[in-house]
Amino acid sequence: MMLKMNIKMLVLMITVLVLVPSNVSAEEEKSEFAKDAKAAILIESNSGEVLAEKNSEEQLPPASMTKIMTMLLIMEALEEEKINLNDKVIASERAASMGGSQIFLEEGEEMSVKDLLKGIAVASGNDASVAMAEYLSGSEEKFVEKMNERAEQLGANRTQFQNATGLPAEDHYTTANDLALISKELLRHKDILSYTSIYEDYLRKGSKKEFWLVNTNRLVKHTKEVDGLKTGYTSEAKYNLTATADREGMRVITVVMGADTPSDRNKYTMELIKHAFDQYKYVVLQKAGTPLGDIRIEKGAAPVAKATLTEDAAVVVPKNEKADSYKVKVDIEKKLTAPVKKGTKAGEITYYDGKDKILTKQLVLEKEIKTANWATLFKRTVSTMTGHSKK
Repeated sequence: MMLKMNIKMLVLMITVLVLVPSNVSAEEEKSEFAKDAKAAILIESNSGEVLAEKNSEEQLPPASMTKIMTMLLIMEALEEEKINLNDKVIASERAASMGGSQIFLEEGEEMSVKDLLKGIAVASGNDASVAMAEYLSGSEEKFVEKMNERAEQLGANRTQFQNATGLPAEDHYTTANDLALISKELLRHKDILSYTSIYEDYLRKGSKKEFWLVNTNRLVKHTKEVDGLKTGYTSEAKYNLTATADREGMRVITVVMGADTPSDRNKYTMELIKHAFDQYKYVVLQKAGTPLGDIRIEKGAAPVAKATLTEDAAVVVPKNEKADSYKVKVDIEKKLTAPVKKGTKAGEITYYDGKDKILTKQLVLEKEIKTANWATLFKRTVSTMTGHSKK
C-alpha cells in the first residue's frame, strides 16, 4: 500500500515538474517584447488597435520623443495655412542657446520653416524646436500650453509637457500609450514622412556654415519599411524610440521607452514590427474616398454633396482568421448650410460584429460648396414652387 502511494506521489511530482516550467515559459513568451525596457506598445495606425503592450500607461520622461507633439502642432499650422514652409524664422537668443542635440542656430539667423522642420525631424534639433515654438506662439511657454491642450484633446490624459524639446524638466512626462496616440495623429499628415524618412541631408548647403544632418533613427536607413518617427535620450529617460513602418498598406506604430542601449531600443522595436507583420493582416472594409451618401446643402451653389471617407475603414485581424461580414450603419447629417469647406464633418459610418461595435469612421464632404448666387437661389425657389425641383 505504502509503495503504491509513493509511486502515485512520484508520478504527481514529475507531472508538476513537467507542467510548471511549461507554464512559466508561456508567460515568459508573452512578456518577451521589449524585455528590459521600461514600457512599450505596438498599435495599428489607422484603427489604433493595440497589438502588444508592456507597462503602456506608466508615466515616464520621453526625452526628445516630446518633439512628436512639436511636429504635430507645426503640421497642423501648415494645414490650416497659419504658416508656410517658405516662411522665414529668425532665431532668438534663447533658441540659439539650447544645448543638447542642435543644428547650431545663431542668434538672428534666418531659416525657413521647411529647414527647421527638417532639423527637428532628422537631427532632433532643440534650437530648431524652440525657434518654431516661438514663431508659432510667441514664446515657448505659450507653445507648451498648446501642446498640453492638444494632448488632452487627443485623449493623452497621462501626459504633461514642460517644454518643446524634451530636455530634462520636473513634471515632464508621458506614457507609451499616449505617445502612440499623438504619433497616430501626426501620421494623418502624410507629408511628415518626407522628413522623418530622411537618413542624411544638409542645411545651409554650399555656405560656410553647411551642416550635415544624420537621422538619429538609424532604422530608416537599414529597414526599408521604417520611415519614421523619433528617438529620444537623456540619462534619466534612457534610450527611447517611437517608430512607424508600413507593409502592403498596413502601417504600425511602436513605442519603446527606457531601453538600456541604442541597440536594445532598435532590437525591441524591430521585434514589435516583426510581430505585427507576421501575425496580423489589414482588411479594408471601405476605401478612402468612397461616396457613402448625399447630404443636402442649404443655399449651396450645388444643392447636394457627397459624404465620403477621408481614410480607409479597416480592421486588423490575425492572419489565420477571416474577417467576418460586418453590419454597417451610415448616419449622415440631414443638411448643412453653405458655404461649407471640403472635409467638413458630414456624418459617421459604424461597423458591427453582431451587437458589438468594432469600428466608427467619420464621413466628410467630398468637395467645397460655395453659397449660391441670388439668381440661382431664385430659380431654385421657383422650381420648388412649380414642382420641378431637382434633387
